[in-house]
Amino acid sequence: MGETPGSSTIVENQIHLESDQEASVLFGNHDKNLRIMRDVFGVKIVARNGVLKYEGKYDNVKKLTEVVNSLLKTIRGTGKLDEDDIDIAIAGTGRVIDHSIPERPIGVLKKGESVTPRTEGQAKYVNAISNNDLVFCIGPAGTGKTYLAVSLALSTMKSGYLKKIILARPAVEAGERLGFLPGDIQAKVNPYLRPLYDALADMVEIGQVKKFIENDLIEVLPLAFMRGRTLNDSFIILDEAQNCTVKQMKTFLTRFGIRTKVVVTGDITQIDLPSGEKSGLVDVQERLNGVSGVDFIYLTRKDIVRHRLVRDIVDAYDN
Repeated sequence: MGETPGSSTIVENQIHLESDQEASVLFGNHDKNLRIMRDVFGVKIVARNGVLKYEGKYDNVKKLTEVVNSLLKTIRGTGKLDEDDIDIAIAGTGRVIDHSIPERPIGVLKKGESVTPRTEGQAKYVNAISNNDLVFCIGPAGTGKTYLAVSLALSTMKSGYLKKIILARPAVEAGERLGFLPGDIQAKVNPYLRPLYDALADMVEIGQVKKFIENDLIEVLPLAFMRGRTLNDSFIILDEAQNCTVKQMKTFLTRFGIRTKVVVTGDITQIDLPSGEKSGLVDVQERLNGVSGVDFIYLTRKDIVRHRLVRDIVDAYDN
């Protein structure tokens, strides 16, 4: 028997999986489990043609092998993994999972630099989107709710996992009337959609944005235009959701298709609905609280990353 490699020696291991179904359960929703194992053990992981390969320091590879074998034993016995099975398996190796702050930037460039969460709240938001199919982010202006969601949407589309981005907003007047604006319906709703275009243009050349839209890879549209559609392989962002009615929110949330990720953002202190009309974003917090696969992230003034005056202005109005 040869000598045991040193703890820092780089080694590789591979495990053959019995079926696509077994691989799907092991990898987790959107490869969530693979990302956790990669981050906890600091290894490179590649899954291809029914084989899981990973490379890293000897001790880390050895412990990861124990975790994978433990999870496969569970899968082959029950056909599934419960939410805490991976945590328990990793804890058995003496490692701790940090679910809160991601160290890696989002894979989208802004002026040559990666977009990265700048506060703990933003980091939790990014992790929530990575680990859930439906995320609600509620917080004041300037906290990056829409910006980070658009960044992740572009990153996901560029990776090839999802094929389309859909950006939607309710066309609710904030002191103005659509009917008084010039032009056809598209011209009337464009002012409401402008912040979404701005977020895109800040990360992708405007010519590329136009090309994405022309090729139907990105759709920017009023919420009302989504009625009756079922959307597959899409990353959907609903912005300014505090201005959705309860009925509109229900209609939107039932657009879920296969391999769909949905992010809903809004500020419940800036509701422009008619007096007496309950906000769908306020209502949904009660209805979906505790539902598996759904997460609510609440950002605060500490997460405001615009000009410092924005934070002071938010404080002034809150007081």
